Amino acid sequence: MSKVKKGVYDLLRGSFLTDESAFKNWRIIIFVVGLLLIMITSGHKADKKVIQISKLNNKKRALRAEYVDTGTILMRMKMESSVREKAKKRGLKSLLNTIGNSQKKHPYKILLGSCFYDPIFIGYCVSGVYNPVFRRG
Repeated sequence: MSKVKKGVYDLLRGSFLTDESAFKNWRIIIFVVGLLLIMITSGHKADKKVIQISKLNNKKRALRAEYVDTGTILMRMKMESSVREKAKKRGLKSLLNTIGNSQKKHPYKILLGSCFYDPIFIGYCVSGVYNPVFRRG
């Protein structure tokens, strides 16, 4: 048998694992197998993280869409025409209709617990502190 055929035959039989220098070969094989296991484990962990990131991105998009929808609904509710319509349903009358156009007086303060609402300043109340957002008119 030629040297090449004998080498291939020995490799297929696994004689490199059973001869005198097999201890060196086993150490290298165990080292390579350990590296392969580490590589497979890290690949699976990376795949799990990619899937988790994808799920979080989908959730973020859904929450963003919900935020935009809620903001749109809030803007519609804050529109003067919708507020006027709701006030009319509750039996409230506009000051402009009752006083007349020459005397456009608005109430200065409406007390709500420890906070107040000023019609000149549109604001909000957080823990009893009035925070104006913008000035109207």
